Amino acid sequence: MVTSVGFDLDMTLADTRSGIAAVYDELAARLGIDIDSQAITARLGPPLEYELANWLPPEEIPAAAELFRQIYPEYGVPAHTAMEGAHEAVEAVRAQGGKIIVVTGKNRRDATSTVNLLGLPVDEIVGSVFGAAKGSALARFGASAYVGDHVADIEAARAGNAVSVTVATGPYTVGELREHGADVALTDLTEFADWFAEWRRRDEVR
Repeated sequence: MVTSVGFDLDMTLADTRSGIAAVYDELAARLGIDIDSQAITARLGPPLEYELANWLPPEEIPAAAELFRQIYPEYGVPAHTAMEGAHEAVEAVRAQGGKIIVVTGKNRRDATSTVNLLGLPVDEIVGSVFGAAKGSALARFGASAYVGDHVADIEAARAGNAVSVTVATGPYTVGELREHGADVALTDLTEFADWFAEWRRRDEVR
């Protein structure tokens, strides 16, 4: 059986911390406000507007979010790097004939630019979705597993009827991810290929 897999982007496939911090620093300078970009990058996951609510009154959030997205291609994307094991994880799935869908809270334009910059061969990208809202994309794609770093990615996998595979490269430890109900909790993506091979073997003997 061909097994297709979904992946989150920020802090799962891509280390976007430096880029996102640079965008927030530029945003703060342009708006003339204080934003702690390092605190933000320690808790990546929720949508942009959720984070901006920590720094701005509600009526100023839409304009700030628009400005953030305007400057992201220049300040954010070029600083992104692949997480350790990202290419190997994608190749492990593709080597077995599986397809890859990236499902992320990042908007599709910047997600696509990031994936292209990193040279990750994926089949589909769905952006601007978070938590359980990712489930419909996973189900439509037929993803058997969803890999992410946030507890909301566990909700996404559940909503998409997929195995929840988590990596402790974001704001949560392996233990915390397990406590939140992840089916699988890995230290990082360097462990994914071995897990995936074993999972496929178990599935084939059923």
